Amino acid sequence: MPHNTEAVAYKRAEGTHLESRLISVVVPVYNEEGSVEALLHEIRRVANQQGWNIEVVFVDDGSRDASWDRITQMAAADPAVGGIRFRQNAGKAAALMAGFSVVRGDVVFMMDADLQDPPEEMPRLLAALDAGYDLVSGWKKVRHDSWHKVYPSRVFNRIIGALTGVHLHDHVCGFKCFRRPVVKSLRIYGEFHRFLGVLAASNGFRVSEIPTLHRKRTCGVSKYGFSRFAKGFVDLLTIVCLTRYRWRPQHLIGVTGLWLIVLSLVLAILIGILGFVPPGPVHALLNALVTLILTAAPGALLIAIGLVGQLIVDQKPLDSQYVVVERAGWCGDLRTEPEPATAL
Repeated sequence: MPHNTEAVAYKRAEGTHLESRLISVVVPVYNEEGSVEALLHEIRRVANQQGWNIEVVFVDDGSRDASWDRITQMAAADPAVGGIRFRQNAGKAAALMAGFSVVRGDVVFMMDADLQDPPEEMPRLLAALDAGYDLVSGWKKVRHDSWHKVYPSRVFNRIIGALTGVHLHDHVCGFKCFRRPVVKSLRIYGEFHRFLGVLAASNGFRVSEIPTLHRKRTCGVSKYGFSRFAKGFVDLLTIVCLTRYRWRPQHLIGVTGLWLIVLSLVLAILIGILGFVPPGPVHALLNALVTLILTAAPGALLIAIGLVGQLIVDQKPLDSQYVVVERAGWCGDLRTEPEPATAL
């Protein structure tokens, strides 16, 4: 479902052919030694069939298995392959930012290393991008994951749409296609990789999605648990703050403070009323309301403080969230500084 934002500042030059564009593929890797070689084989097969000129960068996010050994072997055998290795696990958002900072392609794909997103869907994503969009996300319409990942994810996607106005069925899908200016505009850290569509739309880019195939996991293990949904909701509040209130945080945090004052006054009134109400249903109801306000108000205050902290963190250099200890292939040949990300 497209998000109809105003058209953006990137237009393909007239007469540009698919074959003449460099296409970059960024693959975050965390303990995926059993799948990275198969993934590269599939990407290479699709690129050869389509006549694409490609480069692939695998970002090893502090893997504890032999993933980096596999990446260096692939980079030695294929000049289109590059690798970046983190000293320790920094998270998917950091891995993506490291990859985005070095890509040179006019079009950039991101995909996970677990083989659940088939590379043969890449031409369809690219065709949708060329239809006039700047970011096209995959949509795992038929999803081969456990129920406790699928159903909460559907609810979460609806909440994202309601709070941000960017309505996608699958915001968190790790299979996306971008124009180069989009990835160069992104500032992501923590777990903001779930909101790439929202962040792109807030920068004025046109965002859409198409249904893509999703395969069952055949190797490795899922890196996600129940805790990600609570973290995801808190991150969503932060994204709303950064995209809508970045330059006027008082409109969000100050209004929250005003509501807390109102709640405090209501609480004082209710406590006064309780002294004149005899025990019974009304007394029990007022007790419940007082308890609710007493517990909710401090929570809202803590969230507001947390949002202020996020506004401060957002000013830090993005490359400070990870330490690169080794590079391989064409990534090892880079001598220039990465392009700075544009503020939201």
